[in-house]
Amino acid sequence: MSSRLPAMVLNHIRSRLADYEPLRVEGSLISRAAVAMILRDRGDDTEVLLIQRAEREGDPWSGHMALPGGRQARADRDVIHTAARETREEVGIDIQTHGQVLGVLDELRAIAGHGPIDLVISPIVWDLRAPVEPSPCCAEVEDTVWVPLSFLQRPTARGIYRCALDGIEQEYPAYCYRGYTVWGLTHRILSRFLELVR
Repeated sequence: MSSRLPAMVLNHIRSRLADYEPLRVEGSLISRAAVAMILRDRGDDTEVLLIQRAEREGDPWSGHMALPGGRQARADRDVIHTAARETREEVGIDIQTHGQVLGVLDELRAIAGHGPIDLVISPIVWDLRAPVEPSPCCAEVEDTVWVPLSFLQRPTARGIYRCALDGIEQEYPAYCYRGYTVWGLTHRILSRFLELVR
């Protein structure tokens, strides 16, 4: 059975992203990274793949929910290649073989601790076109989960994530799904995507 998106959904997303000009973050000394927003068809819904990062000392995103991805390597031809390589390394999916790029979203500057850091992230949207399943393949990934886009669009999916920074409690918008809390960068990417394709 194919996992590719139904033609109506696929064409809608592709048409919304086809002429979209992603916002760029300029700067000569900027480090670059890319993440893969992988979509698949589940009959009456479309799902997006998220990973839970492993708890690791010194990792500012330790334990966070995220999209597969990571920093650009010198050998990477572009950010699409970066997202594909990192996806293969983290969850074992060869997205260049089993997927199709639907579009690129706005670049975002990463935030850690007190504010923005010198890292810009490009989100790449993919249609997964084969029935392959993710599996954590490295020490950086603790778990994987497919989340229905219809769920993320419900008001009941929205919540608040609270954490302390230097002893001061902070609040961030979040999506809450089956015990997983999606906030920060990944929440920003998903929210922007849902705005663009609705």
